[in-house]
Amino acid sequence: MAETIKNKKNRLRLRFPFVQRGIRYGEVDVPFFLIVLTLLVMGIIMMFSASYAWAIAEGHSGTYYAVEQIKTGVAGLIIMYILSVVDYHVFRTPWIAISAYVVPVILLVMVLLVGRSVNGAQRWLYIGSFGFQPSELMKIGLVVFFAYLIEMNYKQMQKFRTGIMPYLVTLGIVALLLMLEPHLSCTILIGLIGMTLIWVGGAKPRHFLILIAAGVVALIGIVLFLSLYKGYDYVETRIQSWLDPFSDSQGGTWQTCQSLIAIGSGGLFGLGLGESRQKFLYLPETKNDFVFSIVCEELGFVGALTVVLLFALLVFRGFHIAARAQDKFGMLLAVGFTMHIGLQAFINIAVVSNLVPNTGISLPFFSYGGTALILQLAEMGIVMNISRARYRSGMTVVGRRKKAEATAEA
Repeated sequence: MAETIKNKKNRLRLRFPFVQRGIRYGEVDVPFFLIVLTLLVMGIIMMFSASYAWAIAEGHSGTYYAVEQIKTGVAGLIIMYILSVVDYHVFRTPWIAISAYVVPVILLVMVLLVGRSVNGAQRWLYIGSFGFQPSELMKIGLVVFFAYLIEMNYKQMQKFRTGIMPYLVTLGIVALLLMLEPHLSCTILIGLIGMTLIWVGGAKPRHFLILIAAGVVALIGIVLFLSLYKGYDYVETRIQSWLDPFSDSQGGTWQTCQSLIAIGSGGLFGLGLGESRQKFLYLPETKNDFVFSIVCEELGFVGALTVVLLFALLVFRGFHIAARAQDKFGMLLAVGFTMHIGLQAFINIAVVSNLVPNTGISLPFFSYGGTALILQLAEMGIVMNISRARYRSGMTVVGRRKKAEATAEA
């Protein structure tokens, strides 16, 4: 009987080579799950409040966007659950890891060829009435691809030719395609995620500094090319809006100006849930990029701080899971997905508070958007799956390392 069970396990590993030997799965990281669930519920409530007036103005029911977001959230939770129980090593299968990068690149090229332009930016692909941004797929695809490459070539990460150049070329292709849309915020976000993974993956500090310098030079060059040779004057407008948000409050700086008014109106405890004034067609994109402004107006400094702390706790717990991952692949996935949510939340909050120029980026779990929300919950499902992995001995990575050191000393 024992031999039969062993043979079955061996056949399973032959059919599914991603199955990790010696790994068993326990319960998910409960604090991480509760933080994600709290952000999702709070996000849907605030998006409903922020979108109510705009939905009516567009000819829909006031609950239109909230109902759509709830449907998407339920679908995302189902996907999150599935990915929390499916072995995350499936993403280490070569054809899956490579496709995770290649497919979004192809879709980004298609965006430039047949995509639909919205507000002067060509970022959307439509299949019938269904539209999505391939850049959202690239955020998750790049993490999977880099985690796979770095783990496979970990011993080569100390060399510039093999530890920096392949990743620099990979990021350069994505950055060029995104800037041609143009999509500056996503370019910055994906670049930061990629560089974080390269750093965590073991690149030399000297090589990493060269990578940062090359990225900054490339970004400046692309921005200058778009602004000077393709006539994208929106770059100058947004910089002016950042430097002096009230300089053209009836024109180019209207959105930033109204966002700051909303934030300032909230005071310490806010005007009350549903009592925002700026959402009544004064502040554009309240259901998307500027939903945090409505959070500040209705819930005040206390509510805004609560949201910031929730995202900070999510990042902290995500890194906690990454530090205890059972292999380098799991650690890199957890770091990449956690950085994605943390960085995107930081950039969005910085934009709506005018800490940085307006770049057009959504707030995770809060902003309206089906594809983005589903993919964000999918990422969280993978992180929870990583948190469930335990060696059959029951030891954590730290415990196994200490035992190995003790054995070596003996």
